[in-house]
Amino acid sequence: MANTLLMPKATAVWLVDNTALSFDQIAQFCSLHPLEVKAIADGESAQGIKGMDPIITGQLTRDEIARAEKDPNHRLKLSEPKVRVPESKRKGPRYTPLSKRQDRPNAILWLVRNHPELKDAQISRLVGTTKSTIEQIRERKHWNSANLTPMDPVTLGLCSQIDLDIEVQRASRGREQAQPTGDTLLPAALTERLTPEIEKPKAEDEELDANAVFAKLSALKGKTDDEDEE
Repeated sequence: MANTLLMPKATAVWLVDNTALSFDQIAQFCSLHPLEVKAIADGESAQGIKGMDPIITGQLTRDEIARAEKDPNHRLKLSEPKVRVPESKRKGPRYTPLSKRQDRPNAILWLVRNHPELKDAQISRLVGTTKSTIEQIRERKHWNSANLTPMDPVTLGLCSQIDLDIEVQRASRGREQAQPTGDTLLPAALTERLTPEIEKPKAEDEELDANAVFAKLSALKGKTDDEDEE
């Protein structure tokens, strides 16, 4: 667990009222702007906030405050906590900003249509939604189904292209590749077998045409010889 100051503004109020620390020292310790600390001292800010004593909470010692009061360049340091509580990792769907939550149904519809291989859990991780919402959109039972428009979640900023590609690759593992449909090119081996059969009739036609030409030439020659004898 990170050692952070509890209730920084309330602590700043107490330090302004009970110590001779400079505005910069208080601002640095409480993670505030010096002008904000000055506004607290002038009564223009934090009027309804009750000061909290950091000595009682164990986050500062009197010696540390006294040392900082004597040296304006000294920076206050938090006391080490006596008990450290580990941070619990929260498991759940990805957080989506309020400004983009209205676009989630459109993104879900886009994923359902363009990547049917994705599981509901994967879509939930990508756009931060629930499985029930995905099921409603998939079955067109969503309350706003008539007005939904498929929109790329990457374009909407709900997920990155890298995250989308990773999920698609995971979903595609072990799936058989779709066989090509419609007219396709014949294999080379089959084409080689068919080539002689296609060219054979063409060669016979050329032979027949040559015989017909020679026959006509012979007839014309015979006719010319008869004319010369007369």
